[in-house]
Amino acid sequence: MNSRLSCADVEILLADYLDQMLLDADVAEVKAHLATCTGCAELAADAAAAMALMDRAAAVEPPPELINRILFEVTSGPSREVVKAPLTQRLFGKWLQPIVQPRFAMGMAMTMLSFGMLLRMSGVREWTDLNPVNLYASAEDHVTRMWDRGVKHYQSLKLVYEIQSRYQEWAAEQDRARERANGDKGDQKQ
Repeated sequence: MNSRLSCADVEILLADYLDQMLLDADVAEVKAHLATCTGCAELAADAAAAMALMDRAAAVEPPPELINRILFEVTSGPSREVVKAPLTQRLFGKWLQPIVQPRFAMGMAMTMLSFGMLLRMSGVREWTDLNPVNLYASAEDHVTRMWDRGVKHYQSLKLVYEIQSRYQEWAAEQDRARERANGDKGDQKQ
């Protein structure tokens, strides 16, 4: 069986191969390469021996005060200067640090999006529309249009009411005329 893997590929896959984390097809290819390449086979044997040595070593729990000392040393101790500060802190200093936090950035993005949507819905299409004179003219135009629509609606209702009243009067006159006509026919029969 000829392997498609190069030595570099085997070096990348070697840790997963030794931990038995590869798929069956990949395992077969790594085994085929190790059978043909003596350098990779020696590397795999050395890595397996190192893993066996680490497995024989006893697991030691670090003392709690060691963890506290390390944390203190890194955050407040003299070795703090060795630890590189984040880029934003180096560029902007500590006073701007809260502003570049992800929560603040997302909040600002949502605020800008909300303002953009409000401006778009209010009819602002360009930056010149934000001129106070243009804003006043736009608001006045909207108020005038709403007033005109209200007046038109009221007049339409008035017209409908007038038509309905006249129809009811006409229907009542028709009913009275029928009753008179029926009454006159009844008198003639007697």
